[in-house]
Parts: sequence; structure tokens; C-alpha cells
Amino acid sequence: MVKRRRLETPSSDDLTRIEEEFRRETHGRPAVGPGIAPIAQVAAETAAAGSTEGADARAARARDRADAERLRLAEERGLLIADLPTDRIDDGAMIRDRMVMGEDEMQELRLSIAAHGLRLPVEVFAIPAPGGQAPRYGLLSGYRRLHAVRALHALTGADAHSRIRALIRPPADADAAFVAMVEENEVREDLSHFERGRIAVIAANQGAFANVEDAVNRLYATGSKAKRSKVRSFALIFEELGDMLAFPESLTEKRGLRLASALRNGAEGRLRQALSARTPEDAEAEWLLLEPVIAGSEDAPRPQPRGGRPRGKAPVQYGWLDDRTVRTTGGITIRRARDGDAHVLRFEGASIDGDLMDSLMAEIRALLDR
Repeated sequence: MVKRRRLETPSSDDLTRIEEEFRRETHGRPAVGPGIAPIAQVAAETAAAGSTEGADARAARARDRADAERLRLAEERGLLIADLPTDRIDDGAMIRDRMVMGEDEMQELRLSIAAHGLRLPVEVFAIPAPGGQAPRYGLLSGYRRLHAVRALHALTGADAHSRIRALIRPPADADAAFVAMVEENEVREDLSHFERGRIAVIAANQGAFANVEDAVNRLYATGSKAKRSKVRSFALIFEELGDMLAFPESLTEKRGLRLASALRNGAEGRLRQALSARTPEDAEAEWLLLEPVIAGSEDAPRPQPRGGRPRGKAPVQYGWLDDRTVRTTGGITIRRARDGDAHVLRFEGASIDGDLMDSLMAEIRALLDR
């Protein structure tokens, strides 16, 4: 049988020792009522501290957090409008597609901004600035608006015209930046055919696109096939004669297409010689220098295929049969032809099949990409 332990009443010394230990454990806390454990007091203090902030204050803090998150997202997506000093915006950070700004149109724009303010912000993107210097921005769209505001500041000296409202767009690849610029000007301004071709060549040369063909297709992706064909024609004019033409933006569509056709027919040397004869005083005088060469190119005789049937079986020839036809040793004949502004290659032979044509397309693409 287990022997029960006898409980003894603690002495006064034992009670004093227990009380001192309790005081050491709760040192620094305010006095509490009898029978309240330390953990209960900690919980009570926490609840009391939380109750000092009302429901309105907690709701305001939640709204502040939500507003800060919306502001961060707007900045990341390029939806934040900032008030920027005009001297911190580099309008030459990108080659512009617009070459000419009419003074009458600029005067009208300046008067509108002076009377009603800037209704539409410009678009910029941040560019690296040396350490310690103020942030700088490259102009993406709004070239005319920026120049109008700068002109107003130079004229009036008003602080209101020393700054401009701008959308700060996130950093973009070069091709996306060129596309955005072209789209903005296509919507708001009627670019000349030459300006469209010029920016396609420049964008390709700067490495934004694989080549001019790729630049035209992507910059004017929403345009019709006929429009892209015209842009390619004027791109050829810029490539071949852009350094000599004094009034290229005045070329009409019809004249430009005739000039591009003459260039494709090998008239570049004669056209450059005609332009170097004298300096034209206006667009019409420049066209008069070009037109005789273009007409001569159009009137030049084209080689005609030989007719008639051979009297006997002639030996098969390989290589170039004429300036437009070549025959390979594999029995495939390739003929070159023209269809308006387009060049056509025709492949003939028993060994031509779908797989071979796929390989040819891949080889031609690789050649043109280079």
C-alpha cells in the first residue's frame, strides 16, 4: 500500500521566499491586482494598445497602402503623368520620322497651347544619367508639342512653359520604340511617303530590325499591302538618292514610284549625275532634273524572248541562257520577271517539289537577312 505524503503548512519564511521570487519575475511591470498571472497582464496590455487606434484610422491606413500599390503599378505600366522640365528631355534620343514642320502649323499649335494649355502630354522614357545628375528623358512622341512649348518659354519667359506634362513610359526595345513613334505620327500627322521610307531605312540601319523589309512590315503592320509596297519604294529612294535630293518630301506618290522604278532598272548613276548638274531652287526644278532620266529608263527596250521552233534537237545548255534565265545542271530552269514594282522568280523542272521549295525559301531568307 502506497504511503500518503503528509502536507504541511508553509512557514512564514517559505511564504517570504516565494513572494520575493514572484517579484523578481515580474520586475518592471505595473502592479496588478491579486490573482492575475503575468501572461494575462501581457495580453491585457496588447489589447489596450490596439484599442487606442480607432476603426477610422485603420481604414485610412488600408487606403494609403492600396493607393501606394496603385501608384506603383501605374508607374510600372507607363500610365503616370509627370511635370518635367523641358530642358531635361532629349528630343534627339531617337531619329524622328518627321523631317519638316510647317511654320503655319507650328504657330497654330503655339497659340492653342498658350490659350488652352497642353491637352495631350508628350511621351518620354528614362535614359541613363551620370551619377549625381538630375534624371533625363528621351522623347518618344510629341516632337511638335515639345518644340511649341519651348518656343513659348523662349518668347514669354513664363515658368508655366518651362515644364511640360509627360507620360513616363517603361524602357522599351528599340523596335518597339520606333513602332510607337510611327503609330503616334500616323494617327496625328500625315507623314509624306518619303518620311515613311526614310524612317524604315534608318531603323533597320540602327539594328532595330533585321532589314528594311522587316522594318516596313513591322512599322506599318496595320497598313495595306499596297501601302507597304509604296513605303519600300520610297525607302529605296532614300537609300540611293537621299544624300542628293534637296526636296524629297515633296515627291508625290506617282513621281516617287516612277523614280523608284528607274532606280530598280539601273538608272542610279545617271540620276545622280543629273542631280549634280546644278542646285535646284525648288521641288519642281529638282523634278525637271530627274524626269528626263526617268523617261529614258522607261523607254529603254526590253530584251524579247526568241521565237520559232528549233529545226533539230539542240544540245541542252546550262548556265545563263539570257540575262533573265538560268538553267542549273540539275535540270531546273530559273526565270526572272517583273510584275509592276515586284520581282518574280519562276522555277521550272521535274525535280521541283514542296520540300525543295521550302529549302529554297529558307536559303533566300537567310541571304536577304544578311
